[in-house]
Amino acid sequence: MNADVQKTNRKAELLANTVEHVAIDQYDARPIIDAMRKMSFTSRDTARAADIWSMSLADPDCSTWLTLAGSTSAAGCMHIYRDMVSHGMIDVIVATGASIVDMDFFEALGFKHYQADSTVDDRELREMYIDRIYDTYIDEEELQNCDGTIYEICEQLEPRPYSSREFIYEMGKWLAAGNAKKPDSLIEVAYREGVPIFCPAFVDSSAGFGLVKHQVERMKAGKPYLTIDAVADFRELTDIKIAAGATGLFMVGGGVPKNFAQDTVVCAEILGHEDVQMHKYAVQITVADVRDGACSSSTLKEACSWGKVDVTWEQMVFAEATTVVPLIASDAWHRGSHKNRTKRRWADLFKK
Repeated sequence: MNADVQKTNRKAELLANTVEHVAIDQYDARPIIDAMRKMSFTSRDTARAADIWSMSLADPDCSTWLTLAGSTSAAGCMHIYRDMVSHGMIDVIVATGASIVDMDFFEALGFKHYQADSTVDDRELREMYIDRIYDTYIDEEELQNCDGTIYEICEQLEPRPYSSREFIYEMGKWLAAGNAKKPDSLIEVAYREGVPIFCPAFVDSSAGFGLVKHQVERMKAGKPYLTIDAVADFRELTDIKIAAGATGLFMVGGGVPKNFAQDTVVCAEILGHEDVQMHKYAVQITVADVRDGACSSSTLKEACSWGKVDVTWEQMVFAEATTVVPLIASDAWHRGSHKNRTKRRWADLFKK
C-alpha cells in the first residue's frame, strides 16, 4: 500500500465519529434544574441563571440577545442556538466569526465536525490537513471550501461597505436560495426569522480568507471591492438597543461579543439617548477567571459600574458551557415562557 493511500485511510479513520448536536426538545431538563435550585455552588448558580432567563422570556417588554464566543457550536450545541431562534427565544445574535462561519456555515455546506482521538500527534494531524479544536476535528480541505464559498458570495455582491450583519444576511439569503446542503442552519433560520447576526470581529474567521482573496484579486484587476464596516456594526446594534428598550442577555463565553453587546447602552447615551435602560437581565456562562482583571470582559456586577448591566437580575455561571447550556435552554423551552413572546424581527429595521 503506497503512502498516499495509507494517509487517506488514516484520515478516514480519524474522521469517523461525527459530533452529534443536541436539540432543545430532546429532553426535559426541568427536574434537573429544580433539583439544582436546592443545591449549592455552580448547581445553584445554574438554576438561578435558568430562572432569570425564563423571566426575561416572560417579560413582554424584553428583547432577548444571545452572545456566542468559544467553540460550543462545534462541540454539539449548534442546534440549541438554532432552535432558540426558531422558537422565538432570541431576537439578536452577537458572535465570533468562527461560531458563525467556521462552524455553522461550514456545516450548512454539508460538512461535519468530528470527535477527536486525544492520543494523536498534532504533527500527524497537520500532515493530513486535519485541524483540532481541543477534542474536536475539522477537515482543513473542507474548511478551505468554506473560504472559497465566501469568496464566491463576495463576487456576487455590489462592491461597497457592508456591516457584518448585512453580509451574514446575504449568506443566509444564499443558503435559503437552495444552496444549503444541510437545511436550517443558524444563519438560514436567523435569515428567515428576521434575527440579525453581528460578528464584530468577522474577518477573524474562515470568512476572512475569502474576503482577503476577493480584495486582492479585485485590487490587482483595478476593480472596486467590498469591505466589512465594523463601525456600522456598532451603530446598527445600538439602533436596536435604542428601539428595544428592556433587554436580556444570554452570554456563552465572553470576549468581544459580550462587551460589544453591553457597550450599546453606553453608545446610546453618548448619542444623546439618556433614557436607554441598562440591560435588565443578564446571564453569563464562562470558565474565564476574574483575577487578571478581565473575566474575558467584565463580570456582570462590574459592568453595572459602567452603566451596562443592571444587577437586580444577573448571574455568572462559572462552568464549561456545553455542560450547562443544554440544561438552561431545555428548561426554558419546556417551561414555555417564550410561547407568548412577540418576535421582534430586528433585521427589518435595516431593510431599504
